[in-house]
Amino acid sequence: MKKISWNIGWRKWRIAAAGQKLPGGKFLRRLDWYIIKKFLGTYVFAIALIISIAVVFDFNEKMDRFSSHEAPWKAIVFDYYMNFIPYFANLFSPLFVFIAVIFFTSKLAENSEIIAMFSTGMSFKRMLRPYMVSAAIIAAVTFGLGSYVIPRGSVTRINFEDKYYKPRKTSTARNIQLEVDSGVIAYIERFEDYSKTGYRFSLDKFKEKQLVSHLTARSIVYDTTSTHRWTIRDYMIREMDGMKEHITKGDRIDTTLFMEPADFLIMKNQQEMLTSPELGTYIDRQRQRGFANIKEFEIEYHKRIAMSFASFILTLIGVSLSSRKTKGGMGLHLGVGLALSFSYILFQTIASTFAVNGNVPPVIAVWIPNILYAFIAFYLYKKAPK
Repeated sequence: MKKISWNIGWRKWRIAAAGQKLPGGKFLRRLDWYIIKKFLGTYVFAIALIISIAVVFDFNEKMDRFSSHEAPWKAIVFDYYMNFIPYFANLFSPLFVFIAVIFFTSKLAENSEIIAMFSTGMSFKRMLRPYMVSAAIIAAVTFGLGSYVIPRGSVTRINFEDKYYKPRKTSTARNIQLEVDSGVIAYIERFEDYSKTGYRFSLDKFKEKQLVSHLTARSIVYDTTSTHRWTIRDYMIREMDGMKEHITKGDRIDTTLFMEPADFLIMKNQQEMLTSPELGTYIDRQRQRGFANIKEFEIEYHKRIAMSFASFILTLIGVSLSSRKTKGGMGLHLGVGLALSFSYILFQTIASTFAVNGNVPPVIAVWIPNILYAFIAFYLYKKAPK
């Protein structure tokens, strides 16, 4: 019989495979820990390999821009690439999971080690246990990084890109309408960030769906020294009381309005700069104000959860595909696996586009790829060797 690759005796192999008691706890045996270490080790190796290539290509593409904008090397390394690497790794985590599972499991199948496991009575379901534990570890790390760590680094990375590569910040906004208080609707025809000034401003106050006050002004200026402080210039206020109307005019009035330029000057990829709790708060606040341009923020919020859950689905697909010893060997498994993983990422991008440009709710659009690939995983699981 072919020698088992890890250094435990055949008797211990049979005991471990059969699920009987061995040192290392009841839930996970020595064989399980071996698979977990190999899975996670291959996952980290795949990340390091692919990210190294990605960094080289990214630097080659942006080198001219960095040089023309005189970006310092310290900022390039620490502000950009030290935050680019975890962002890129988390973004393509499903691909790395797939590669790790297929590469490692195909190796086991080629060496007839999976056949040896089954011959001792181990079921395919029992063999999946260490894989699912590994997937849970990856899912937890992916969710933690994507929800709390990477958004903080994205602030530095995106600010660097805005300064040294390509401006991302929006300097003007048009046709702004939002609820600044209960029953109080503000409208600005045009806002310019460099002067913090909005033009053709109006403020309508409703009481029991009846208009009771209508303010119009030539301009409104944000006070950068204080939060929510605005100066309204050249204004007129019409106050309605039944059939009566009272008009007040003035040159200047200072007031507090629950809005800031950041509420409507949305920076490209701004949703990547907010942690998940901040995203949830921002979405709720903008929805209450009647602000419509929040779909990208909702997609980002739900995507962080869906991407973490995808680790389990893609792990199951990878094990089901590569656990069978085939004539094509690892090359065939890797080819099919890469095709499926890239199609998953592509399908997720297309589904997000439907949510932004169509009428598909963001939570449904983000979870459609997971639902579809869950059916694929279930089918492959039923067809996997038992």
